[in-house]
Amino acid sequence: MSTALGNHILVEFMNCDPKIMNDVAGIERDMLAAAQKAGATVINSTFHHFSPYGVSGVVVIQESHLAIHTWPEYGYAAVDLFTCGEMDAWISFDMLKDCFKAKTYSAIEIKRGSVNLLTRNDFDMTTMRQKAQETGDAWKNPDFYTRNVWFTDKDENQALSLRFTGEVFYDVQSPYQRVRILESYKYGKMLALDDMVMTTIDDEFHYHEMISHPAMFTLGNAKNILVIGGGDGGTVRELLRHDSVEKVTMVEIDEEVIKSCKEHLPEIAAAFDHPKLNLIVDDGIAFIKNAAPNSYDLIIVDGSDPVGPAEGLFSVEFYTNCHKALKDQGILVAQGESPKFNEKAFAELNKTLQQIFGVNNAPISLFFVPTYPTGMWSFQYGIKGNHHPKSISNTEEIDQFVASKGLRYYNSDVHIGSFATPNFVKELVK
Repeated sequence: MSTALGNHILVEFMNCDPKIMNDVAGIERDMLAAAQKAGATVINSTFHHFSPYGVSGVVVIQESHLAIHTWPEYGYAAVDLFTCGEMDAWISFDMLKDCFKAKTYSAIEIKRGSVNLLTRNDFDMTTMRQKAQETGDAWKNPDFYTRNVWFTDKDENQALSLRFTGEVFYDVQSPYQRVRILESYKYGKMLALDDMVMTTIDDEFHYHEMISHPAMFTLGNAKNILVIGGGDGGTVRELLRHDSVEKVTMVEIDEEVIKSCKEHLPEIAAAFDHPKLNLIVDDGIAFIKNAAPNSYDLIIVDGSDPVGPAEGLFSVEFYTNCHKALKDQGILVAQGESPKFNEKAFAELNKTLQQIFGVNNAPISLFFVPTYPTGMWSFQYGIKGNHHPKSISNTEEIDQFVASKGLRYYNSDVHIGSFATPNFVKELVK
């Protein structure tokens, strides 16, 4: 007879592979496999990924649990293996040591619940047994364990978390960033770049309709358009709905983003084979620097947050080159960050556009994307001519277009209302 109710092993894995320590799907897979290899019966799993790094999770087993928290920046994982019955947790330990590529480790084994110090209580199980018989299968454990894996996009003060299936459909470290396609329960498949949510199947139309149509209907007859970034394809899909367009040039630096979205997000990447699209895989910052003056009716900067390959998309030099490449009546639209999530980048970008285009020619359009941190996001404009998106008269034309194309976010009311800025935003960009 065992002298303790449970066996507790506290483990520190050190000098692990940092990439493994930051991979929530991989860690969940390995923790589940380690439990099953030791003969445990898995009940459920819950795992969170924290951006930019760190994973916490627990696998609940019939014999107790396996828990973990990682610090990828230190190549470190703290693991908690608690078991009862005949399960040998050291089998799980050995497997995890190999999976995490730990070069060093420490482990402490503790016996929990000394039988000599405890008194067993007798209690009547009749009611529970009767209830189980009455409800039948409702009281049985499911044949397959439940999974609860969370992807988290956060800064040092706030976060957005999405529960996803744990499956990874695409995972490539390109020369520029880590490109992944995951699937969330609420919003469907999603593109994540360096652990930041870029777009999802369920709410992508919020972003792509608002980056495209307000400027198109402000200009009225845009023919030659340049898109910098936008590797998921949603922006060019929306632009090419307009019959006036003769050519769209899209310059995306990371071919892996295009490949992943064509394969796994075809609803968004629907226009990559359009005859009016000239797709160039290259550096958009260098491209605009060498662009001929007065070339484009509309330039759209569909970049990610100002880190990694998108960092240069927030510079004075870049937007000065965009201004030069625009025609005299041209419009620039740029992904402008959130005034509640990245206030510094938001305000600095608007200041840059005011300096280059003029104080009254740098309006801000606010809209909402549920899967972006804080939900509120912006596009920031640079107006070179006298076509101003705040002053439109073609509302009937807009709504006819909206109805014929089946748009789900943009309409004439949203167009006008999106340029109404709250007082806190006005103060932020003063």
